[in-house]
Amino acid sequence: MITSDGYTAYPRAIHKVFTLMKKSHTRNLGTIHKVSNASRGGGFNYPIERLHNSIRQRTQNFRGFHGSLKSARTIMKGFEIYYNFIRKHQSIKKTPSELATDIKLINNNKWLELIEMSFN
Repeated sequence: MITSDGYTAYPRAIHKVFTLMKKSHTRNLGTIHKVSNASRGGGFNYPIERLHNSIRQRTQNFRGFHGSLKSARTIMKGFEIYYNFIRKHQSIKKTPSELATDIKLINNNKWLELIEMSFN
């Protein structure tokens, strides 16, 4: 299932990405587009919007970010690790990894601890 707001370009893009050219059998496999329009009572998609806003806030002033796909991937992977393993979230008072795994980071330098854990 793909959830989006009411932006009219999404259905075409979703159809283009999630169906094969001249073969629409992927529709039969259950790719569903759910439109959540808050202005029409559809509710908000808070978790993903919070993540998008955090990424936008962090990357807004990067220079050269658009020039290199490799550097963009590296930066976004680092942000993903930070968001899931290091940054405590306001609403849950923990990191998502603390809720989803048994990984507990105890050192002050959590980056270094994660790097050391990756070697084991």
